[in-house]
Amino acid sequence: MKTVLITGANRSIGLETTKQLSEKGLFVYLGSRDLAKGEEVVKELNEKGFQNIKAIQIDVTNDESVLAAKNSIEKEQGKLDILINNAGILGDIPQDPSSTSVPNIQHVFDTNFFGVIRVTQAFLDLLKKSDSPRIGNITSGLGSLTLHSDPSWKYYGINAVSYISSKAALNAFTVTLAKELKDLPFKVNSIDPGYTATDFNHHNGPGSVESAASFIIKHTLLDEDGPTGKFYSNDIEDESEESPW
Repeated sequence: MKTVLITGANRSIGLETTKQLSEKGLFVYLGSRDLAKGEEVVKELNEKGFQNIKAIQIDVTNDESVLAAKNSIEKEQGKLDILINNAGILGDIPQDPSSTSVPNIQHVFDTNFFGVIRVTQAFLDLLKKSDSPRIGNITSGLGSLTLHSDPSWKYYGINAVSYISSKAALNAFTVTLAKELKDLPFKVNSIDPGYTATDFNHHNGPGSVESAASFIIKHTLLDEDGPTGKFYSNDIEDESEESPW
């Protein structure tokens, strides 16, 4: 049975991804910054028939928390097959580039960018023990510099500098990590689940969590011939589903 760790999985897209992976027969570690909340969610899922899910405490901004989660999974499983870096924050609004404070930007980067690096580096050894290691970095279409430079783009003019720049940086990390690991059986991709109605955005957005989770899984559970170092978006109306960087 393959094992998965999903950070920020106690609600919204992360939770739905947990449910869908459980239904596919994978063992899922539901990462939650607050363990009690995570365990309550798992209890509710069990009551609804979902199995092979375990809550694990992980605060992606805290080295000790990440290391403790890594040690627990190593002790229980010996390896990790799939890492989905889903935890993310929006930050304070508004985020105009000319006035947003450096501490605000740093706060968002600590979760959305440094948090992903912290978790990924901590779990690389366990992922290398898998026959088919996969890393899905959950990003946003707002992280595309190409689209932000296009006045015809439907989200052109959004200036959430903390969030946008953190996701652009995350995409850069994805590309460089995929290149570093290209000679190993890793698949590393940036995945934008699309503009989805969740608690994150006060339930704005046309997309559903079911569609978002399905899209994440599609571009994470790849076979050995699957792509790596790509940027996929659920908002791209193209057969390739690839977003420009």
